[in-house]
Amino acid sequence: MKRREFLQQSAALAAVPFVGVPPTRRRIRAPLHVDGARLNSWLASFDAIGRTPTGINRVAYSQADLAGRTFTLDLFRQAGLAPRIDTAGNIFGRLEGSSASLKPILIGSHIDSVTDGGNFDGPLGSFAAIETARSLREQGVRLRHSLDVVVWQNEEGGTIGSKLAIGEFTDADLDKVARSGKTIREGIQLVGGDATRWRDAVKKSGDIACYIELHIEQGGLLEKADLQIGVVQGIVGLRWFEVTITGFANHAGATPMNQRQDAMLAAAKFTVAVNDAITGEPGRQVATVGRLTVSPNTTNVIPAQVVLTVDLRDLDRAKLSRFTDTFERFGREIGAATGTAFAFKRLVDSEPAIASPKVMDWIDTSAAALGLTRQRMPSGAGHDAQEISRIAPMGMIFVPSVGGISHSPKEFTKAADVVHGADVLLNAVIAADR
Repeated sequence: MKRREFLQQSAALAAVPFVGVPPTRRRIRAPLHVDGARLNSWLASFDAIGRTPTGINRVAYSQADLAGRTFTLDLFRQAGLAPRIDTAGNIFGRLEGSSASLKPILIGSHIDSVTDGGNFDGPLGSFAAIETARSLREQGVRLRHSLDVVVWQNEEGGTIGSKLAIGEFTDADLDKVARSGKTIREGIQLVGGDATRWRDAVKKSGDIACYIELHIEQGGLLEKADLQIGVVQGIVGLRWFEVTITGFANHAGATPMNQRQDAMLAAAKFTVAVNDAITGEPGRQVATVGRLTVSPNTTNVIPAQVVLTVDLRDLDRAKLSRFTDTFERFGREIGAATGTAFAFKRLVDSEPAIASPKVMDWIDTSAAALGLTRQRMPSGAGHDAQEISRIAPMGMIFVPSVGGISHSPKEFTKAADVVHGADVLLNAVIAADR
């Protein structure tokens, strides 16, 4: 679909009025339920958009992403939410509350995918948010707060839409290239925003009453524990390091073992040390030695240099700092033992985003009222919620991922779990409104 056609369709969808009976305020005595069959039918239909033989490919600003946004805009319209696209390219729709003086409750997620991904990471939370607003309207429930539903653009490219929404962005960032090959600047224009006015979309602290996001777990803890709901305590902080280990290249056959400065040997010792440190104490901290680049990368030459990356994550800021110091100490010790030199470069330094205790309680209480089993847990993956937590109380709801698989064409969440998560979201919104 061409950009002009996409924008024309978006404008047409936004202009169609909702015809129906206005909701009345009624007293709620028992948990409410969404239309689960409708929600699951939306997810089933959406699966065809961007589906390829290797998985879902709805990367931001691609033709599949545009088609997905058109589909989603239609869901907004069906729910009676006149959709609007802000200058940053995020989609919003509002269910008006009875008190104009109260700040809106915000719910939503994203619909773009990673390369060769699945259909539940993002769309579940986005569509459940739309369904929540639609269920409130259909069941005659009028909130005091307005309810804003948001679909953030380009979450998988680095939570771009939500970063723009809180002003954690620069004009220079607009020229970064997304997975589609388009720059952020080009992408914003393509989806109906205005990159020259992106600051008009910025929200400040106090503009939002709270933010609640439903998401698949993307791990296997809930399934392993046979639990239905995860009440997210926060989104882990992230430290990425690039470690350069410098040794000395020499002949693999003529250099005795005790006279080598082998950068690969040092890298191997360091990798084991990192793993042993992380697994050597209780907690949910994780660390991964990922990319390795070896030089000269030749069979018969002792490696002169290895560049590797470390991905460290935990919900505890102090623990992140302590492990950072520990890894740097490993470098000094292993370097001295192997005749190599370690140099550390910080690539990413993301602080933990702690969920609001009030929002966690609303989620927990709603799940309990629905008779759902649950546990409190951290999120090991990043989400738009971590950005919004900088300006508003935040909470997240997790539902099980079958096999703990995500970012894969095998990603799957059972229909019953989809409904459970949406029911908790609906009732948590009502609890927040009270």
